[in-house]
Amino acid sequence: MDAIEVAMRIAVVSDIHGNLTAFEDVLADLRHTAPDFVLHGGDLAEPGAHPTEIIDRIGELSWNGVAGNTDELLFRPESLAEFAAQSSPAFAQLFAATAEMAAANRATLGEERLTWLRDLPRAYRQDSVALVHASPGDLWRAPVLEASDADLESLYSSLAGDVIVYGHIHMPYIRNIGERIIANSGSVGLPYDGDRRASYLLLDDGKPSIRRVEYRLESELQALACRDLPHVEWIARSLRSARPELP
Repeated sequence: MDAIEVAMRIAVVSDIHGNLTAFEDVLADLRHTAPDFVLHGGDLAEPGAHPTEIIDRIGELSWNGVAGNTDELLFRPESLAEFAAQSSPAFAQLFAATAEMAAANRATLGEERLTWLRDLPRAYRQDSVALVHASPGDLWRAPVLEASDADLESLYSSLAGDVIVYGHIHMPYIRNIGERIIANSGSVGLPYDGDRRASYLLLDDGKPSIRRVEYRLESELQALACRDLPHVEWIARSLRSARPELP
């Protein structure tokens, strides 16, 4: 059994955010890298141009994975207000715009898809890999890129696994901490590290690497422009800059 697990190739695809164009081009890359398993790290549908298509496609692919905070925002709208109440008032405009976009996408998704999101687990393990969206027990808060080794180890020590993977911050990295690896898979659909390319994590024989995939950004911007969705210009700016932007 150990020999089989060592030879396993696992991909973690996270933070698609309704960006179907990036998702399709990542799928093409996955056909090339040919992992044995693909896991998703949540934040699948909101706030991009194609929320229903992303959820339906992942359901068809039967990928296992976890819920993210924007997934919870869709099936439990009050979660945003709870998070906003603990955040700086300086972000009030961001939270208001997020709530408006989520309301529009929630109506588009329908109850069956919302139930599917609601049923996603908060943590998942595949062989020696443990996956969460942000932190154990918290879909909304995760360590930043500059977090210390001690902080990472303290936060994720409760998860059993040789490799701990999370998403949420949209900034990929790989850190060796003691005998464990802690990695962020980055974002497929909304990168924040200044690199417009989609990002996902590939584990090959337990060795992690970040895959960056060029995608047809202008096609996705056109799809956004055609959506009857509030604040699409905000998402378009973020896609162009590959940085977090304010509405």
